[in-house]
Amino acid sequence: MAISKKQGIALGIAVVAVAAIVGGIITAVSLNGSATAAEPGPTETSANVSASGIHWVHLDSSVPAAVEALKKSGFTPIEPGKLTVAIGAFVPPLSYQPEGTSAATDVAGTEPNIGSLIAEALGLEYNPVVVAWADWPLGIQSGKYDLIASNVTVTEERKELYDFASYRVDQLGFYVKSDSAITSIAGSDDISGLKIIVGSGTNQEKVLLAWNAELEKKGKAPAELVYYDDHAAATLAIQSGRADATFGPNATSAWGARETGDTKLVGLVSGGWPLTANIAAATKKGNGLIEPVQIALNAIIDGGQYDELLKTWGLEGERVDKSEVNPQGLPKS
Repeated sequence: MAISKKQGIALGIAVVAVAAIVGGIITAVSLNGSATAAEPGPTETSANVSASGIHWVHLDSSVPAAVEALKKSGFTPIEPGKLTVAIGAFVPPLSYQPEGTSAATDVAGTEPNIGSLIAEALGLEYNPVVVAWADWPLGIQSGKYDLIASNVTVTEERKELYDFASYRVDQLGFYVKSDSAITSIAGSDDISGLKIIVGSGTNQEKVLLAWNAELEKKGKAPAELVYYDDHAAATLAIQSGRADATFGPNATSAWGARETGDTKLVGLVSGGWPLTANIAAATKKGNGLIEPVQIALNAIIDGGQYDELLKTWGLEGERVDKSEVNPQGLPKS
């Protein structure tokens, strides 16, 4: 099978989607291999395009209500005049280091741009620090970072130590070959008899196993769960017809569908199924920062910058209507 240039780029990115909820914590995704993802090009609505060609959304000025709330909060930034934001550098569209760059300020994607918009709204300089997933909890608690914006899911366990301001819904996505006859997967009946690629030990596998149990109770054929060691092999399996669908984190699958055009979205399921899971910015509990952050987020939602950001990275399906402080989190296991 011939592989296009864009397919070659996509297949070179071996994404390990380890999303099992263990103790109420959803793990991060990691990037393997040396291939570089295609960069999102500038659009006519682009507020700014970086030297590496990345579309960044910016505010024209700070948000007075957010600035005032910050002054009244009693919160003191780690570095005066700056908002030190912990970010990851994993994989598009969430956060990654563009080819030819090395500075934390160049790390692009939805999460760094959310962090920079919050800083701008608060009238502070955006000061990103790339951190390993395992290191951010202690870094926030110890005051090493003011805020984290790195695809963090709200859980009841985490709320004991951190305050949250939500900005996305955590979604899992069903994707099929672009010319597949499958148009919708919304529940257990829709997966009967299908071969579905899923990561072992992940939350999405847990969903499929629960749906298969429902099908068996109805006397219907369950889905066949198919496991691959890497993303490239899974992609080839879909293109060759050896599997009918993939089921995994929507963000990375949406990026692949957008860049190659070889797959299409046919269903979204909450990352905390059957509960709703929220992605949020987080800070040390009780330090006063979260209310100004919520005001900042609602300002960019109302001002249209939020929708521009989601459109840039193909994550319109994960939109929220408003940011909430400490929304209901996934329960403790």
